[in-house]
Amino acid sequence: MARTPNTDLTLLEQQVMLAALRLHPRGYGVTIQEEIESRAKRSMSLGSIYAALSRLEQKGFMETKEGEATQERGGRRKTYFTLTGVGRRALDESMNAIDRLRHDLPIGEVAR
Repeated sequence: MARTPNTDLTLLEQQVMLAALRLHPRGYGVTIQEEIESRAKRSMSLGSIYAALSRLEQKGFMETKEGEATQERGGRRKTYFTLTGVGRRALDESMNAIDRLRHDLPIGEVAR
C-alpha cells in the first residue's frame, strides 16, 4: 500500500489526536492533557502536549481556532485544536496499521 508522505505518528501524537477528537470542538492544551491522563493513565507535561500539537499542525493534521478572551484567564484566549481531514486520514491509517500488526496475536488482551 502506498503511504502518504509525512503520515508517521508517534504514540503521543496518536493520543493527542484521539483526545482532540473526543473533545471536539472544545479541545485545548489542558483538556487534551487531562483526557490523555484520564483515559490512557499516562502522565505527561503540558509542554509535551504543546510540542506534539505544534508538530501535528506543521504536518497539516491539526488546525487551531482562537476562542473568546475570558476574565478568568486574565483576558487571554484559549486556542482550540481540531483534526483536519488529512489528519483524520493519517490517524485512521496509523491506527489501522497497529490493528493489522496485532491481529491474531496469541498474547491475551493485547490481541483482544
